[in-house]
Amino acid sequence: MRGAQERLGGACGGCSCHSADRWRPAVSWRGAGGLRPWLVQRLSAVYLAGFLLFVLASLASASSISFDAWRGWIGRPLVNAAVALFALALLAHAWVGTRDVIMDYVKPVALRFSLLVLSGLVFLLSLFWSLRVLFSVSAA
Repeated sequence: MRGAQERLGGACGGCSCHSADRWRPAVSWRGAGGLRPWLVQRLSAVYLAGFLLFVLASLASASSISFDAWRGWIGRPLVNAAVALFALALLAHAWVGTRDVIMDYVKPVALRFSLLVLSGLVFLLSLFWSLRVLFSVSAA
């Protein structure tokens, strides 16, 4: 008497039904999951929270809050670099979260791939735009 696996062609030794590739997602790449995205999400969240506390403390200690005062503050090299790092951390944090949601809940491969490419392009364009604005403020 044969078992169900043998009757259906499984456990035969020559098929691909037991290979490791069988369970690999259709749209995936090396490093898409695991410790690295988790670490990026956590470290970026810590930086975002710390930077927001810094901005709130700076606003609380400012003698006047005007456009010229803001422009002078943001034009300082260290603040400018911190804001650029904030933009990068925010987009990395958003990318990891968006990518995880798409990978978990969008099942059709073509749609998943399209959404990943589209969201990646939106995040890249947002980063370039924010850096352009930041450098135009610091140059003026």
